[in-house]
Amino acid sequence: MRLIIDANILISALIKKESIIRRILSLPFIDFYLPDFALEEIEKHITYIIDKSKLKKEEIIELLSFLFNNIYIVNNKKFISFYDKAGDIVGSIDKKDIPYMALALSFLNDGIWTEDKHFEQQSKIRIWKTKKLVDLFIKK
Repeated sequence: MRLIIDANILISALIKKESIIRRILSLPFIDFYLPDFALEEIEKHITYIIDKSKLKKEEIIELLSFLFNNIYIVNNKKFISFYDKAGDIVGSIDKKDIPYMALALSFLNDGIWTEDKHFEQQSKIRIWKTKKLVDLFIKK
């Protein structure tokens, strides 16, 4: 399985210590992809992450390093040619989602993992919620 992850998923994994999201991100049979600009989002919210997680910045960096063992960071140059099409799909809903949609359109994958409800206003790319992934891969 190949999933694009929204920055909100990664931020949630950093904040919640016993996170089900961390468990999902460590599943070896799922490849996760993150547009490189999402790293800026994490940096932009680092004070919030530190405050909510009660972790030090060094601990967050260490945790990110662990999580990145199963996450491919994709350079914007690899999917920028899909921005126009992605803009047609989600641009009027939320312009911040264009990079995720462009990445999803750029290669064969199973969809986008996000908790943002506005992604559900489009029908081109499958949207995965954490609960669905838990039901499929964690609860047995």
